[in-house]
Amino acid sequence: MKILSVNAGSSSLKFQMYEMPYEKVLISGVFERIGLKDSFYTLKIDGNKVKKQVNLEDHEKAVEMLSDELINNNIVSSLDEIKAIGHRVVHGGDKYSDSVIIDDDVLKTVEDLSKLAPLHNPANLIGIKAFMKKISKAVSVAIFDTAFHQTIEKEEFLYSTPYEWYEKHQVRKYGFHGTSHKYITSRMKDVLNKEDVNLITCHLGNGASLCAVKNGESKDTTMGFTPNAGLIMGTRSGDIDFTLILHVMDEEEKDLNEVLNDLNKKSGFLGISKISSDSREIEEAYLNNDEKAVLTQKMYVKRIVSYIAKYFVFLKEVDAITFSGGIGENSSLTRKMIIEELQPLGIYLDETLNDKREDEFLISNDSSKVKCYVIKTDEEVMIAKETYRLAK
Repeated sequence: MKILSVNAGSSSLKFQMYEMPYEKVLISGVFERIGLKDSFYTLKIDGNKVKKQVNLEDHEKAVEMLSDELINNNIVSSLDEIKAIGHRVVHGGDKYSDSVIIDDDVLKTVEDLSKLAPLHNPANLIGIKAFMKKISKAVSVAIFDTAFHQTIEKEEFLYSTPYEWYEKHQVRKYGFHGTSHKYITSRMKDVLNKEDVNLITCHLGNGASLCAVKNGESKDTTMGFTPNAGLIMGTRSGDIDFTLILHVMDEEEKDLNEVLNDLNKKSGFLGISKISSDSREIEEAYLNNDEKAVLTQKMYVKRIVSYIAKYFVFLKEVDAITFSGGIGENSSLTRKMIIEELQPLGIYLDETLNDKREDEFLISNDSSKVKCYVIKTDEEVMIAKETYRLAK
């Protein structure tokens, strides 16, 4: 069965087509700067990359060009061969604890939830509607970033705010990166040959979150009502004392939206280091003993370690700690710094293993009480698997 995995942003459209259930990638690519000047798209077929400068006035145009490329490159002879399309949707609120086939009710609910994810859900909807119009015979499936975390108990997801905020305004922790954490959990069941796995999964990238997995289910996560909670990230602040917002508004003579923009887009790595939001540039400066880069890296590691320690106690029994995402998979330095801080918990690194470059590998030594792994995440294949499950 040919299935498309789609991740639509406000000005982008990322996709991969699979032959399922074999999980064979037939074509992948991304359309960028949709609705903006200098738009283009990139395709990857059989390891070969092709880039084309085109005018992408809207998502419908991008879907039309993608459809043409699928036929012109003999991926399909007809669009009718595409049996299902899986769409990443950022926010499902507490309405969806699983992926669902998209119908009018789902479309309306995703639209209603846009107030909880105003930058993401509307863009996800645009992509869904564009594909439903062009490839109308395919089953459309929504895969929610929040769904995996719907097994978190109320005492963990509620904030200590007036209870009516939760009842009236849906104020609670939702968590994100659920597709990635679910994929890692699925892989670790195979790696450990155990179904009821207890894990601390660390998705470390420009956006970052940890998840406490008990018996194969999410039981806590670092992101909250929005993705700005928890860890230090590329441009996001992570956890802060909310009262500082009023202080900065007064001192800087800024309004609320300006300060929120600073916390979302000018904080994190970028805000502390004054160098970059890219962890690779932070690490390079760290190794050259740049004062602010050293500070940034240490703060980043300390925040991660504090959450791992919290989840270690929370879970009581931990089968493995995993590292995924752009930083988690590629930064041996960050992994080393984190695990060295975890030695009081009896967790130890094998530095030789940690320097490997593979999709999946063990990095803890034989003396470690908890195994530590690097597991390359694959949200696109998770979307394809969920879509295949519902559409077959």
